[in-house]
Amino acid sequence: MGERLKGKVAIITGAGSIGPGVGNGKATAIVFAREGAKVMAVDLNLEAAEETRRLIEEEGGECFTFKADVAKASDCEKMVQACLEKFGRIDILHNNVGMGGYGGPVETSEEIWDRTMTINLKSMFLTCKYVLPHMERQGSGVIINISSINALRAQPYPALAYSVSKAGVIALTREVALEYAAKGIRCNAIILGLMRTPRIAVYYAGTAAGDLEEMWRRRDAMSPTGKQGDAWDTAYAALFLASEEAKYITGTTLTIDGGLSGTVRGW
Repeated sequence: MGERLKGKVAIITGAGSIGPGVGNGKATAIVFAREGAKVMAVDLNLEAAEETRRLIEEEGGECFTFKADVAKASDCEKMVQACLEKFGRIDILHNNVGMGGYGGPVETSEEIWDRTMTINLKSMFLTCKYVLPHMERQGSGVIINISSINALRAQPYPALAYSVSKAGVIALTREVALEYAAKGIRCNAIILGLMRTPRIAVYYAGTAAGDLEEMWRRRDAMSPTGKQGDAWDTAYAALFLASEEAKYITGTTLTIDGGLSGTVRGW
């Protein structure tokens, strides 16, 4: 157990894993708790959040769970109130909820476009909307939003809605950061590259694309490091941004991609 977040209260959305293993939100919840934060693990799948809570408590950390669809304003408002009732304050908001998907402007249905924007972007707007007034009253707070390398460059296959939503996360981050910078609140985004997480495995398993291990091998080969990242890479980047070590960092992005965004190979 460390003390980089000692005494802090963190809300982490998407804190459960969609399948076996450790996803970005789950890893972040565990790392924050290890560093002394009291964690509110939020997920639409309460059972998945409970697994995260169990792991945290086994290590001596403090965590409680909350079921919410953060794409709904009423759920976000209830989430914030539940955290305040339990812990009395909110120091960190980590926005991890998101969905993927492929398709260009012709192939993408209006339904998928709306759903992607709602889950990937509207959810972050809503959580910020209900958390920010409390952080402003405290005179302090940190918001971390998860974006993607797709906001910066194209994939081999069209992913219009996903890419646009993740670019929107960067703009949302900037606007929140600048409006609240003088009020003691920081807001930054993490841009993720190729990550080996349960969500990718579950998504791939639902396709007819072939062997899962071959897919992991190809993704590793795309990275300049020869290996894709994992959920712990995401978690430790978030820990830095949430800590006092990043007290003068706001309105920017931290790219965790093994150098992929600086290359023209791999895709």
